Amino acid sequence: MAPAQADELPTFTLRFKPDGTFEPATLEVPAGRFKIELINESNEPVEFESIPLRKEKVLGPGVKSFVVITISRPGEYPFFDDFHQSVKGTLVVKPKE
Repeated sequence: MAPAQADELPTFTLRFKPDGTFEPATLEVPAGRFKIELINESNEPVEFESIPLRKEKVLGPGVKSFVVITISRPGEYPFFDDFHQSVKGTLVVKPKE
């Protein structure tokens, strides 16, 4: 069996807004493997970073990208914009149904 491609994964969108916030600030996802589409709607570079998830991704102004995350443990995982550290959010991982 071929490994799943990122396009086939459950996908969730996280936007970096021009007012310096994440939309949504709390992102609920199922445990397992999933993709978060990152969209920078601001006029500045931003960096999605999560220390507990060991993920970081820099996006220039107006850029779209994504990260693929695999996590089996339900819970809350903080993330932030490393270039604007007051901009924070939470990834809430729910148990698989």
